[in-house]
Amino acid sequence: MARSSTWLNEFAGNVTSQNGEDGIIEKILEVLGDSAEWCVEFGCWDGRHLSNTYDLVKNKGWSAVLIEGDAHRFQDLLQTYDGNNRVVPINALVGFEGPGKLDSILQSTEIPVDFDLLSIDIDGNDYHVWEAVRDYMPKIVVIEYNPTIPNVVEFVQPRNMRVTQGSSILALANLAKSKDYELVAVTHSNAIFVDSKYFSLFGIEDNSVGAMRLDESSVTYIFNGYDGTVFIRGFGELGWHGIPYRESKLQALPRWLREYPRNYSRLKRMFAKLYRSAYKRNIM
Repeated sequence: MARSSTWLNEFAGNVTSQNGEDGIIEKILEVLGDSAEWCVEFGCWDGRHLSNTYDLVKNKGWSAVLIEGDAHRFQDLLQTYDGNNRVVPINALVGFEGPGKLDSILQSTEIPVDFDLLSIDIDGNDYHVWEAVRDYMPKIVVIEYNPTIPNVVEFVQPRNMRVTQGSSILALANLAKSKDYELVAVTHSNAIFVDSKYFSLFGIEDNSVGAMRLDESSVTYIFNGYDGTVFIRGFGELGWHGIPYRESKLQALPRWLREYPRNYSRLKRMFAKLYRSAYKRNIM
């Protein structure tokens, strides 16, 4: 039976997750049925703060590999799960090459190849670390995207661990397809995928990014009038810095040239041609 593209969002709810992921994951697991009760989360801080796995591990008895790169936060993780022998805490930075790859890190654990849930949240190279996973095929992948990027834009940040820009949901959806995964739910900052062999269980006919992500409240739009005036609408600021964009700083034309070009006088047409040529030279 065909269902709304976003029907899983009706089950959104938080135990420790940020935007309803706990409830959505619970419903996805119910649909999948069979479970090995193993999960992996990295960038997991203390194992509780904004965690997508805490409810499964603490309240439902799951086993987990929990990875945190920061030494101080890792100590907090150890405290959270002190005495829990189902949790494998690892102090490591997950990357996309050599011993830092998730494949390499998980080889030292007993986790099955097709474990149930992988949660990726490292504020930047999420795309690249998932792309590098080849030896494991988790049933569900929850991965952070940059919510300031519109649905129609495919953007992937440089493959560099020192860069923290994030990637667009469209880029992640395309990567998922190449890895044989399908999009089943989207929250404000996470895309949730399942192994494609389970996708038919969800009854979703249209799982395009446009149909699945209805909340673009963090997106800023830039457009221009016929007269060349640049406008800003939407969110309107640097999302993680709290600094607003200013239209006055984005104007490419001086005020005296902001007029529909067909209405220019002969003198203005001459100056506009010179200005355009000089402007292009300066930005190239």
